[in-house]
Amino acid sequence: MAEKIPHSTSTNLQVLFEDNHLIVINKRVGDIVQGDKTGDSPLSDVVKEYLKEKYNKPGNVYLGVVHRLDRPTSGIVLFAKTSKALPRLNKLFSEGKTKKIYWAVVDNAPPHESEILTHWLVRNPKQNKSYAHGQEVPDSKKAVLEYQLLKKLKSFFLLEINLKTGRHHQIRAQLVALGCHIKGDLKYGADRSNKDGGIHLHARYLELEHPVKKEMMQFTAPLPPDPVWDACVNG
Repeated sequence: MAEKIPHSTSTNLQVLFEDNHLIVINKRVGDIVQGDKTGDSPLSDVVKEYLKEKYNKPGNVYLGVVHRLDRPTSGIVLFAKTSKALPRLNKLFSEGKTKKIYWAVVDNAPPHESEILTHWLVRNPKQNKSYAHGQEVPDSKKAVLEYQLLKKLKSFFLLEINLKTGRHHQIRAQLVALGCHIKGDLKYGADRSNKDGGIHLHARYLELEHPVKKEMMQFTAPLPPDPVWDACVNG
């Protein structure tokens, strides 16, 4: 049974950066970025509530969802605070003009210390799952990432992943194709779940040009409090 863990609220929100045009959040495991069929309160609503309370705003607060993270993952999520910033941020992400680095803890060593992986992913909506193929197949989308082995732990391996494309469950599906299961990821073949119901996949770093000021910005999200993550940085 998964432990009851604190989701983000307007009072415990982990804000990494905020200015007039954008706000960057460190998402907790279990937070859902945008509303879905579960009916659970999404992170976008939590951030709106936070802004409403912080600035005593009457009426509705504008917030644009730029990108998403899977519910069981943690790390950086960026939102647009203005209608001017949103299309510009969307363009940066769709054109691959952002640098997105993830950390993943996996059960098996990858075949190489570092490697660029190219697969063609097919999404199965009924299963909410993606499958990686070695060559192009019908209804597939090209997925590219670069991994590097950062650390060997007692029972696990820490990988740093530079995500080149942004496909559904891309990292999870591509690593499984290598025989590397992310810790806690039952959906993609891990042997056991994590107590908090999450997986050891963390959006660690984001770099992009500010949509209005045109300055380069870098954000790093602290890791969740967890013994395995602790061992990744301290062990």
